[in-house]
Amino acid sequence: MLGISGYHWIAGLVWVDALLNASMILAGMGSAEIFAPCYALFSGLLFIFTMDIVLAPLAHLFLHKPHLNDKYK
Repeated sequence: MLGISGYHWIAGLVWVDALLNASMILAGMGSAEIFAPCYALFSGLLFIFTMDIVLAPLAHLFLHKPHLNDKYK
């Protein structure tokens, strides 16, 4: 919704075109010279941060797995 609203209000696109550009931003098909790169960086970083939070417990488990046997020696 943030991207659609930004394209509509900042770039002056109609709602359908704003939806199209917001959905295609990661493919590099957006418009609006200033808003598009900012939105692309935001959505890409949001994806990376979300994946970090989701995968952190799994990475923690794999990093500590070799040390589990040290407790019982």
